[in-house]
Amino acid sequence: RAQSGVSLLDGDEVAAQAFLSDPSEVREWSIESLTEIHGRRYLLRSNALELFFSSGKSVFFSFSRGKQGLVGSVYRRIARIKGQTGLKYCFLDDPGRALARYKLTEDWVNRRISNLEYLLELNSFAGRSYNDLMQYPIMPWVLADYTSDRLDLANPSCYRDLSKPVAAQTPENAAVVQERYSSWVDAEIPPFHYGSHYSTAAFVLSFLVRLEPYTTSALKLQDGHFDCPDRIFSSLNDTYQSCTSAGSSDVRELIPEFFTLPDFLVNANSLPLGTTQSGDPVHDVHLPPWANQDPLEFVRVHRQALESDHVSAHLHHWIDLIFGFKQTGKAAVDACNVYYYLTYENGVDVDSIDDPLMRRAAEAQIANFGQTPRRLFASPHPRRKAVSEVRNPVFETLLYGSDPNGTAVMASSQLLSSDGASAGGGSAAVLPDVPASAESSEKPPEFWTEEWGE
Repeated sequence: RAQSGVSLLDGDEVAAQAFLSDPSEVREWSIESLTEIHGRRYLLRSNALELFFSSGKSVFFSFSRGKQGLVGSVYRRIARIKGQTGLKYCFLDDPGRALARYKLTEDWVNRRISNLEYLLELNSFAGRSYNDLMQYPIMPWVLADYTSDRLDLANPSCYRDLSKPVAAQTPENAAVVQERYSSWVDAEIPPFHYGSHYSTAAFVLSFLVRLEPYTTSALKLQDGHFDCPDRIFSSLNDTYQSCTSAGSSDVRELIPEFFTLPDFLVNANSLPLGTTQSGDPVHDVHLPPWANQDPLEFVRVHRQALESDHVSAHLHHWIDLIFGFKQTGKAAVDACNVYYYLTYENGVDVDSIDDPLMRRAAEAQIANFGQTPRRLFASPHPRRKAVSEVRNPVFETLLYGSDPNGTAVMASSQLLSSDGASAGGGSAAVLPDVPASAESSEKPPEFWTEEWGE
């Protein structure tokens, strides 16, 4: 409903009946505070919308089977009431084109925005949402060293290879998954390198189990109990080793909280997470020695690693794997980057399955085993320019080192204004926000597309 009291679903019989019979089911948001509207998928159907408000809140709408046409009706009514000025929009007909409209890739290449900000924007344009655990935003493992007492972020050997999936980091691992792909024979199921996925609701809840509301969601997933203690996320090093072990089914990538929120690493609520088979109680997450068992220090250094020269120079390769041309086809096969076919949006048409049992089985598979993001780039992603290649960069390269005790520290950093003047210096846990590029004044395209239908 709009603040004026005008329903966004006028003329829809189901909505009208809900309003008349049970007013408690009606929710209201201020249309004046709406800043963004994005088309979304739910269970790989293009049947959802996500609205973002100036307060920072967002709401996710999923329309039931047979009601996909309502998505367009809601959009058109919002556009009429809100008006097009200042409204950021992206629909699923061509998210890559929408991304190009806001020139975010150009901003990233020319160091006007940080690596973190760019990855979060890519996730959003590719349909990832904090409101859907099945499509939670994806972030890369950037480090490979979780055992050293000191960490030299200027040393390339401490980083993961961003040009390869996390489960194919070594030639031995790549050989294992290539053998699985080449030896697969099935009349109905296409070959794949990995039977699991790098982003699932279970992986997200495993990472965030120590925080509400994810604690409650994790308990619901496990029928009211916490997962087996040996499977609960409890060690950075153990989890990375699991993901990079040959033949492992654990191929997960990370989530944004690893670079922004130290709270999820602490069992502040003293949850009874159990004891492992080796007799170790599961409590706070065990951090690398270089973090001094300090969650804030871990997030600080981890964010510095994400913004480092090395990651900046290679991040475009990971983007090709997750959001780009190496998602599917021969490029994906060559990159050891093919996942189970039902994780792709064209893997199955759920709405065409008439048998209710078969349809629910397909939906359960999609819900539990991961969903690949929408592809944003059909060709290789450009690399980020070095500081020396950019005139008046907003983000200067961060310089790293270690103190006399071997603790990883930011030796110096400086955020530069657009005219090159210093805007501050010294170490910080999180870099200051930088305004994104100005929104395009171009009018939104007609909503109806072949994909959404009417």
